[in-house]
Amino acid sequence: MSGSVRRNRPGTPNAEINAWKPQEFKDMEGALSAQQFLQQTIAADITDVAAILQQPDGQDPNVWRYEQLRQFTMELGLLTARLDEFCTSATCPQMKATDEWIYLCAAHSPPKECCAIDYIIHTIDWTTAMLNNSKLFHSRVTIDKSSAKHFQSIARRLYRVFAHAYFHHYEVFVEFERERRLCERFTKFINQTRLVASKLQII
Repeated sequence: MSGSVRRNRPGTPNAEINAWKPQEFKDMEGALSAQQFLQQTIAADITDVAAILQQPDGQDPNVWRYEQLRQFTMELGLLTARLDEFCTSATCPQMKATDEWIYLCAAHSPPKECCAIDYIIHTIDWTTAMLNNSKLFHSRVTIDKSSAKHFQSIARRLYRVFAHAYFHHYEVFVEFERERRLCERFTKFINQTRLVASKLQII
């Protein structure tokens, strides 16, 4: 492994931010290797969905799924910021995609309706808290099956954010998707990993 420091030093010009040479996964060390490799692949070409989803050789599958879900949650925060101007309690008083589904917000006890933007923010916050829960995910190197079982509920709730944006804020959705292809990536991910049943996928 090279001894070079992969860090943006103070005063680094914008054109040189993160401009270090890419590393092979096998040359990466430490607990954050999977995250580092995933983000490196995204930075290289955010439209190369297949490459971004490709699990590196030797990587624990559950850790790879964890890192993908963590990355999706972070990027969905960017979509949420785009929606904030258009998705309000007045325009979207209920969290739904089509008229067939109205989603109850599990941030409340018991779950209840809340406006779409609140639901989305609660979902991002809940997912972030779950993935940062050291009792469930105490290691970034290995994840046991009992913790990995939470991936399905996380993926299902994140999918609803895409569905609402698609059906109720289509222009924002299309512009964001053109830039990041995030929904395409997420849909392929949940189908590859079977985290969300096809009957629940409506986009």
